[in-house]
Amino acid sequence: MNNIIGTFEKEQIQKLTSNKRIPAFRSGDTVKVTLKIVEGERTRLQVFEGVCIARKNNGLNSNFTIRKISHGEGVEKVFPLFSSLIDKIDIIRKGDVRRAKLYYLRDRKGKSARIVESTRDEEADQYELIETTETDELSKNSPENSTEDVTETVSEDNQSQDKKPLATDENDKEVVSPENNPIEEKPDSSSVEAENSANETKS
Repeated sequence: MNNIIGTFEKEQIQKLTSNKRIPAFRSGDTVKVTLKIVEGERTRLQVFEGVCIARKNNGLNSNFTIRKISHGEGVEKVFPLFSSLIDKIDIIRKGDVRRAKLYYLRDRKGKSARIVESTRDEEADQYELIETTETDELSKNSPENSTEDVTETVSEDNQSQDKKPLATDENDKEVVSPENNPIEEKPDSSSVEAENSANETKS
């Protein structure tokens, strides 16, 4: 049962991450999340930027918590990692922390709430963008199809040339075409008779 659920979750994650890129970020990183906001028939993009204070890795139910200070008040939002409403996630600054959950930031303000910047190297994305456009697929398939069409037309032409219908008489008898069996030219009867008469006079 667990294997079936695991394979189903993997398939769903591949579908959800095929059209977007999810970078590898950790707690303490400053992250900018671009959301799709639907208002009636219109959709707009809204940015929420803050410090990632927690991450929960639970397959398809994975989420992360972002905290920011807005007008002197702390605001936190929990985002599902594979939500279709998230347009993109960008890492603004990498932080160097020793904890996985940074809930202690809720009780701090000003300089005491700052996080030291990390010197981590660039890391590979957690889920890379694997998007194939329709134009690329068409360009890949078009030359193969064109060559197949050309070969089919050439073979059809050859077959039609090999199977030419023979001409028929009124009595439905097949007549051999002159192209296939050329007829030998016979000398004229008048010239033959003249040669015979000349031979007889000589004798």
